Amino acid sequence: MAKRYRAIGSLQIASSGQNSGNRIKTIATQPAIFLTGSPMRHITVMTLTASVGLLTMFIVDFVDLLYIAQLDDSALTAAMGFAATILFFGTAFNIGLMIATSALASRRIGRGEAGYARRYLTNILVLSMMLIIPLATIFFVFAPQILDLAGASGTAKDAAIGYIRIVSPFMPFSVAAMVCSGFLRAHGAAARAMNVTLSMGITNAVLDPIFIFGLDLGVNGAAMATSCAAMVSAVVAIFPIFKQYGGFEKFRSDWFNEDIKPIFAILLPAILTNVATPVGGFISYRYIAGYSDEVVAAFAVMGRIVPVAFCLLFSLSGAIGPIIGQNFGALQFDRIRLTIKQAMGFALGYTLLIWPVLYLFNDPISDLFNLEAQGRHLFWLFAVVLTPLFFFNGMLFIANAACNNLERPRWSMMMNWARNTIGLIPFLWLGDKLYGLDGVVIGPGIGGILFGIIGYVVARNLVTRQEVEHHDPNAEKPVITPF
Repeated sequence: MAKRYRAIGSLQIASSGQNSGNRIKTIATQPAIFLTGSPMRHITVMTLTASVGLLTMFIVDFVDLLYIAQLDDSALTAAMGFAATILFFGTAFNIGLMIATSALASRRIGRGEAGYARRYLTNILVLSMMLIIPLATIFFVFAPQILDLAGASGTAKDAAIGYIRIVSPFMPFSVAAMVCSGFLRAHGAAARAMNVTLSMGITNAVLDPIFIFGLDLGVNGAAMATSCAAMVSAVVAIFPIFKQYGGFEKFRSDWFNEDIKPIFAILLPAILTNVATPVGGFISYRYIAGYSDEVVAAFAVMGRIVPVAFCLLFSLSGAIGPIIGQNFGALQFDRIRLTIKQAMGFALGYTLLIWPVLYLFNDPISDLFNLEAQGRHLFWLFAVVLTPLFFFNGMLFIANAACNNLERPRWSMMMNWARNTIGLIPFLWLGDKLYGLDGVVIGPGIGGILFGIIGYVVARNLVTRQEVEHHDPNAEKPVITPF
């Protein structure tokens, strides 16, 4: 079946009337690489390369804030927080568009329809500009009013307005970089996709100290560095698409109207899925806000450590999405099952590797951030008790990727919102009532266990359901069993 799809795809490319023989050769030589070979190898390569760029961004964000903190003005540090909170909504759109691109394009690539994948890329880029330009305009014009709603005032508000108004005009570059990165991942071009986020992080890291300290621009300098990084990443993302994958299909309104429904079917749930996590974080902070400053400081340290320590788990869902998508396009359901099973093993192995590291270094990390008394105890609790439970978060990430790439993105959205509401609030409340502050820390981890298992069961049943619906002639009788 997969061979037949690839053959059809080659015929379509050869007969599509492309105006360059070299271009035909370039496109035809880009196979759907995830249809063969070890799924674990694909998972490892895609996850490691994705994590390099992601880790760079996490570290740069940390250093960015650290640079502003060196200006010794807490209002400027607060301004960075307010601006990041507002601009996150643009990031949610970017991630949703990237997921839609990766899911739709990988499925077509798996069927051997490279031209259709490029058509999706063109239409999603057009749609992204239609969405992000009005959003950027709203941010630019109404930044003061939005920050009033967020509770900002004084110097923090003024500095945040400046940051938002410098960054918002460059949001189209960021979304173009993310969409093209999703297309590269759909092709399995892990290193090229990694270079997109890596270039953004490196550019930011180089320009931050120059603009913030060298030119004495402060928060505005940080915004300028971020804007330059967005432009660089867009160039790095677009260049290989022209060089290796035949560029973009010509825009046609009838194709756009035809594709808009499947695009939005993935896009809207993906955006809402990404908004759920900060909502859960806000709820958690409401519970600890009444405790001492040292407790809040410990939670802040955890918030900085988690993205760095568990970067591979955060990268995993984006890494396995194209693998599932290509094999779904080729109707290779056994390989989808194997991919999900081996991704679970990868998540477990990585969690068991990080656990002793955080346990051994919990005292040095507490010393580095000057944690004392309750704050020090909470970080120890995080390192010893919560760290191994992150495996269940990894299970949910994998389940979300399966749903997004198996035509059920709404399931992913519902699971993520349920995890950050039903799987959070009752456990926070019960933990607080029974065990006080320790219960507030551990309670959400118990909720994570529940939804990690639910996610695994949902992913397992979804593969079987899709196998039945698509009537794969090579499939055995669909019996719902563990992977």
